[in-house]
Amino acid sequence: MKAAGKTGIWLPLVLLPVLLVLGVCSGAFWLSPAALLHFGEADPAADPVADLRLIRMLAALTVGGSLALSGMVFQAVLRNPLAEPFILGVSGGAGVGAALAIVSGLAAYSVLSLPLGALLGALAALAAVLGISRWGNRGRENLLLSGVITGTVAGSILMFLISIAHTDQLAGITWWMLGDLQTAEPVLLLPGMVLLLILLALIWFYSRGLNALSIGDSEAWNLGEDTRELTLILVTAASLLAAYSVSLAGIIGFCGLIVPHLVRRVYGCDHRKITPLVFLWGADFLMFCDILSRLPWPFKEIPIGVITSLLGGPLFLWIVNRRKRYEN
Repeated sequence: MKAAGKTGIWLPLVLLPVLLVLGVCSGAFWLSPAALLHFGEADPAADPVADLRLIRMLAALTVGGSLALSGMVFQAVLRNPLAEPFILGVSGGAGVGAALAIVSGLAAYSVLSLPLGALLGALAALAAVLGISRWGNRGRENLLLSGVITGTVAGSILMFLISIAHTDQLAGITWWMLGDLQTAEPVLLLPGMVLLLILLALIWFYSRGLNALSIGDSEAWNLGEDTRELTLILVTAASLLAAYSVSLAGIIGFCGLIVPHLVRRVYGCDHRKITPLVFLWGADFLMFCDILSRLPWPFKEIPIGVITSLLGGPLFLWIVNRRKRYEN
């Protein structure tokens, strides 16, 4: 597919404010876009509704961009088009941390207990993966194997915690694992946005090295790149983005898998060009999914992880089938 022109490059940036306004306005209680400019004058009751929806849309923007960037880095570093943000067991560690916060009762005392527990669990899983991988040859195969082992162990611990949880606690664990932007904490949102911007700049700075790694280790070495150091920096950055995302909104699948695929097919594979585009399209995709989650039932929402799976599954199958036909 030919690279997109200037219109295609600017399209995700134009969609961002459009989806933001639409997300604040849409829901069981419709807000007029014109009324958003006059909060408290026409309908004071609309203020808290708009505030909550704005937090959700900003969380969708941040989480969507983070997951898409994370998936792009893992697919390039591991040279695996099926790699996704949770490939190193980050989601398993976050699930254990969140379940511990719920089962221990800490989540009932503070709204920050669950996201902080998930964040600590994800970071612990990342530390375990990096520690285990140091025992081997530090290659990407050893890193991937370490992630699989860590994710399997974390999954077993999570199943144990679910088995001993009370009935009322099971609902909280299940809802969190399906992905949920309703409970996104404003306290964690601003630090997460700052972290996203810093890591976006870092990944963009190393985009030339990312291009080299996506070709192969020997080629990257011949181009003057320290493959071990570069892999460690990029994998850590991508894992931090994934860890923050699951701590804020739970486990949301397919966003970090299909968005980098689509961006590469439309805009090419030069990471110096597509890094900001992957971020923008990831943000747009999750904001769009959040809007869709409110439409089927007026007073009941579908978990956003369900929406991303319903959209991402068929879309990913289409991408794979087109790839096979092209290769044949």
